[in-house]
Amino acid sequence: MIIRGGMIHIGDGTVVRDGYILLERGKITEVSSGTYRGEDREVLDARGKIITPGFIDAHCHLGMWEEGLDFEGDDGNEMTDPCTPHLRAIDAINPLDQAFSEALDYGITTVVTGPGSANPVAGQICAMKTWGRVVDEMVIKAPAGMKFALGENPKGVYNDKSQTPMTRMAIAAIIREELQKAKRYLEDCRKAQEDPDADPPELDVKCEALVPVLEGRVKAHFHTHRADDICTALRIIREFGLDGVIVHGTEGYLIADTIAKAGVPVICGPIISTRGKPELKNLDRKNTALLLEAGVKVAINTDAPEVPIDLLATEAAIAVRAGVPEEKALPLITGNPAAICGIGDRVGRIAPGLDGDILIFDREPIGLLVRPEHIFVGGKPVR
Repeated sequence: MIIRGGMIHIGDGTVVRDGYILLERGKITEVSSGTYRGEDREVLDARGKIITPGFIDAHCHLGMWEEGLDFEGDDGNEMTDPCTPHLRAIDAINPLDQAFSEALDYGITTVVTGPGSANPVAGQICAMKTWGRVVDEMVIKAPAGMKFALGENPKGVYNDKSQTPMTRMAIAAIIREELQKAKRYLEDCRKAQEDPDADPPELDVKCEALVPVLEGRVKAHFHTHRADDICTALRIIREFGLDGVIVHGTEGYLIADTIAKAGVPVICGPIISTRGKPELKNLDRKNTALLLEAGVKVAINTDAPEVPIDLLATEAAIAVRAGVPEEKALPLITGNPAAICGIGDRVGRIAPGLDGDILIFDREPIGLLVRPEHIFVGGKPVR
């Protein structure tokens, strides 16, 4: 199929005017300016339209807290053990929850969804498409990350139980302890592989889940709001050589230079939020703009269902009003989150070899509840 004409936003800030996109077998195989000179194909005329990659929500809990349900649909926090790295989001997601359809209606074709922030070590995150019926067929990458949480949320959960961790010290200590266990477990496994006379360690499913994090194959996502918690996350990332990501980073603008120096990206948001708990007292909509200005790689998120997922592009528009340059708004929900979440080889840009996740708009897409005219997922028109 050929999509011709229109203004093609690649997803990294660059634009191709009056060009074309060639889709074959679900993939983008060619993007170019000018006129397509190949053989005749099915053509979608997009002249006068705006074409973008499918949007990505870099951090949410879609399908884990189901719409319209109470505890029956609450599968995001296992609040019985502060360390649960072996839990897999893929086992809790309901892809038939109506929030997936609402996400797709507004151009969000990929979500990075996972456990909540009740536990210091919460479990494995999943990156998946929003179109489909079976999670296994929708997955882009699982695990796409390991969820860690610092600060108020785990403190509150376990304080109510009079159980460790009740302090920030204990939260960090639990994370370190589990990473150290996994490090020793990995060393023992390697010794057993190298020495046929050495006995392998007894299977430990928690360590098995953390080994890919230590090896840098799975990213470490740290839920943090306060600047001091962000610094703790950076400290742990540095100590263990993790491929880290700061999630929320509400007070990131207060230490933007420190984050930039560490080279750790931030998934900001939700931008549409009240100061509903003590950690959010310094919430400022300029956070995204100031982090970008400091040289930090940034994406934005809804944290759905905290904020309805169909407001993702609206959040990008608010970020622009708060100082983000207009040309950098679209990458906040396309190329940047793909790169930050380690799925840029599949989604986030309109480029050869990537999935044919494409949106076509009749107006500027960064705004209040703007719906695409056409939505392609894997090269297939789905809306």
